[in-house]
Amino acid sequence: MIITGGGTGGHLFPGIAVAEEVLHSVARSQILFVATDRETDAKVLSGRSFPFVPLRSQGIKGKSMVEKLMALLKLPLGLWEAWGIISRFKPDVVLGVGGYVTGPVLLAAWLKQIPTCIHEQNSVPGLANRILAKLVRKIFVSIPGSEKRFPAQKCVHTGNPVRKEVRAMASGEKKGGVFTLVVMGGSLGAHSINTMMIEGARLIRRTLPDGFNIIHQTGSKDTKKVRAAYEDAGIPARVASFFSQMPFVLAKANLVVARAGATSLAELTVMGKPMILVPYPSAADNHQEINADWLVNAGAAVKCRENETTGMDLARTILDLVKNESKREVMADMAHGLGEPNAAANIVRQCLDMAYGNSAHGA
Repeated sequence: MIITGGGTGGHLFPGIAVAEEVLHSVARSQILFVATDRETDAKVLSGRSFPFVPLRSQGIKGKSMVEKLMALLKLPLGLWEAWGIISRFKPDVVLGVGGYVTGPVLLAAWLKQIPTCIHEQNSVPGLANRILAKLVRKIFVSIPGSEKRFPAQKCVHTGNPVRKEVRAMASGEKKGGVFTLVVMGGSLGAHSINTMMIEGARLIRRTLPDGFNIIHQTGSKDTKKVRAAYEDAGIPARVASFFSQMPFVLAKANLVVARAGATSLAELTVMGKPMILVPYPSAADNHQEINADWLVNAGAAVKCRENETTGMDLARTILDLVKNESKREVMADMAHGLGEPNAAANIVRQCLDMAYGNSAHGA
């Protein structure tokens, strides 16, 4: 099987979850991951139990005219590289998990008449998946309602795959001990959330009892500034640009402040964590707002719109939930009910059917 996708952890982690499930459940299986040549992809995929190769490619949506022209010029080269990768590896099926790198790989597989499929994590599909939907045999969707944007006969609701480390720690809100707030903006961090937390740090410290601590993933640009703000406010905090073992970090959380990327939400629901969500306002087609509304409407999260929320507003929202254990417990239960820990297994089963038909169930 070839799995292709990348550019952010939100595309990579579902692919990793499917790869782990294939290797665990399908005898004599082999996986090759085709990712972008960005540093994030190499950092996330290195040291896994399957190999990965980078493919030169470039996105189009939201780019300048010059950047779009460069991307179009790279497309034939990417298709040629993808054709060579597929010819050497000879996959039985190719799965795209999002990002512009999927385009040349799935197009090459389609031209070679290899079964193809895509997985859409978000409520609103990205440009690559909207185009590829016309070519692939099956489309796996995660959030109810997203199937309306695809050919209905191809869609299968599977949920969003989460890594085995996440499934192993799916125990709901942490009980007892030190109260831990986890703040994250996805694998690349979120500058606006970092800024809000810096602004609200002093209010948080003045109001909370001793024993409260923060774990904050900042992204590469704000680490020193955020760390200094917590130190100045006297808040015990573990601050890093990136946590490679985020499931272990999330397991410590009593409450999480996060963006509303679909993969983060999938992991947080499987783990049953109460959430304060700050959707990224520039996300394509406003999909993070729609993702967040799915959880807010279910009672699993509180939403703070970035352009309507100050650091003091966010701090007050955090304090209200810290003091209201019963509300957090209800939110955690509702989140856990929305989690789909078997999503990876569902996708693997569908892929086996595409590759081998009904005889695959004995594999």
